[in-house]
Amino acid sequence: MWLPLFLACTAAHPPAPTDSAAPADTAAAPEFLISGAQIVGLGDADILVRDGVIVSVGDTPDVTTPTIVPAEGRWIVPAFIDSHVHIVYRPVPHAMAAGGIAAAVDLAAPTSIFSTDTGPLRVTAAGPMVTAMGGYPTLSWGSGGYGLECAGADQAAQAVTDLHGMGAGVIKLPVTGGNQLNFAALLAAANRAHELDLKVASHATSDATAMVAATAGVDVLAHTPTSPMSDTTLDAFADRAVITTLVAFGNGSVTRANLIALRDRGAVVLYGTDQGNTNPQGILAGEIAAMAQAGMTPAEILAAGTSAPAAYWGLTDLGHVQPGYAASFLVLDEDPLLNPMAVTTPVDVYIDGVRLGP
Repeated sequence: MWLPLFLACTAAHPPAPTDSAAPADTAAAPEFLISGAQIVGLGDADILVRDGVIVSVGDTPDVTTPTIVPAEGRWIVPAFIDSHVHIVYRPVPHAMAAGGIAAAVDLAAPTSIFSTDTGPLRVTAAGPMVTAMGGYPTLSWGSGGYGLECAGADQAAQAVTDLHGMGAGVIKLPVTGGNQLNFAALLAAANRAHELDLKVASHATSDATAMVAATAGVDVLAHTPTSPMSDTTLDAFADRAVITTLVAFGNGSVTRANLIALRDRGAVVLYGTDQGNTNPQGILAGEIAAMAQAGMTPAEILAAGTSAPAAYWGLTDLGHVQPGYAASFLVLDEDPLLNPMAVTTPVDVYIDGVRLGP
């Protein structure tokens, strides 16, 4: 049988801080109107918000004297989605939301995450990585329940089934060398995840491990690989996805080149920070800068944090400033299509219609 570990974490990472940045107001947001701002990609438009949802975008509609929030000379973009976090390891959901993150994908946590209140941050969680006996990360930072140890294919597939039953929205399979699931077990776990309509992410940071992950059916690289990728491996991920995590893994020239090569092949690029290993209190300035340094355009950077992850992870009411979507957006004092760093210092942050920060 697979053996989950539920011991207190004795990882080598820094102790997890408490979340002191509580939101300014957690009550249901009243009706209000953002007036005079430029919505990036749409132009000048007012935004009417009611009960946390965008009701209209455009000319001011007939409304019952809503609260007016003047925003002339400012720009509005959707709130960001961080596609790689460890929110149990470093529990700061309020601080992340107040800094501009509407949703996140947790790619390794004990099963307690499925009953953890992470509001106002929406979290899609993998729970523990499905790994080998003594496999990554159970003998290092993840000794406190961040991996489910499996002895073979049947146990790996059952672990996926069990995690899905607990509420997992994605499955993570490490492919790292050393003690790792054999190929049959990786394939069985990935196939079972796909039967359950779950995407599969993998910690695979070399060319060889990334190729094994691709052959096993992994959908998304949890990190941009840090060693040179062959054309064969790049081609294998052409119709898949990669999460940036450039700051967490050194932001070297090889890693940046891999990111751009994957983008050029057609892979979906998703902004992610490996929060827990890093400590973003919102949108990580270093990650945005690294993405730009790698060669991503401001429009690509914005999409990687908003519309692309919303579509990829099925967050159907996030990623756009449009009627019917959640009123989760940032008010900026610069155009992020000219200066992508503008998203890291928002003037205001609204999550589900509630002003949280900064």
